[in-house]
Amino acid sequence: MRNLIIDIGNSRIKSAVFEPKGLVGDHVFDSLETALEFWQNMDFDHCLVSSVRFEEEDLRRALPFDFLFLNHSTPLPILNGYATPKSLGLDRIAAAIGAWQIAGKGPVLAIDLGSCVTYELVDELSIYRGGAISPGLDMRARAMHEFTAKLPRISLKEKPQSLTGDSTLTCMESGVWYGLEFEMKGQIEAYRIKFPEIRVFLCGGDAQSFVSMAKDHIFVVQNLVLFGLNCILNHNVE
Repeated sequence: MRNLIIDIGNSRIKSAVFEPKGLVGDHVFDSLETALEFWQNMDFDHCLVSSVRFEEEDLRRALPFDFLFLNHSTPLPILNGYATPKSLGLDRIAAAIGAWQIAGKGPVLAIDLGSCVTYELVDELSIYRGGAISPGLDMRARAMHEFTAKLPRISLKEKPQSLTGDSTLTCMESGVWYGLEFEMKGQIEAYRIKFPEIRVFLCGGDAQSFVSMAKDHIFVVQNLVLFGLNCILNHNVE
């Protein structure tokens, strides 16, 4: 079985092809028109589309093939214990399911480092429990600039050379970077106390910046959301 997974975000469109052996290819597009040119030449058995930009009806008219459209009513391979499931971002539950599927069981913690940092827990009973949401690297840096009179706008993708800054700029860089790193380590350690066997998966645009955190129980899987979407598709077609 060959699956096409399409994840349409606010600015970019990601797609991936999965076979029973796993991920065999992924691509990123700037527009639906460019993506369509690519998908029309593909051979696949099933397709799932997750979209925050287009409604299902619009995509039914635009795409020349059938697909499963992910929404809050789509059956999932795990139980959803979230108190407000209709408000749950579909990318969040997909990341959680991706971590759970790769690990083979819970407990797992998926950490998605994007504009916001989201923490998603699936427990040992394979129940999604929720987690936490906090500002990402760029949002932290932008907030200090926009909510103060004199602090500059900083942008960083690499770990500062020193924990102790020796200028306003390097102090801000240290605060943003290590604030997030120590937050993640604190979250992971707190979950490990409750779930000693927990495995942690990092994903998202800033995940590679924290690859140094990877160790025996922490893994960086850049396409974790796509893995989760593929698992959801398989659950619905098998």
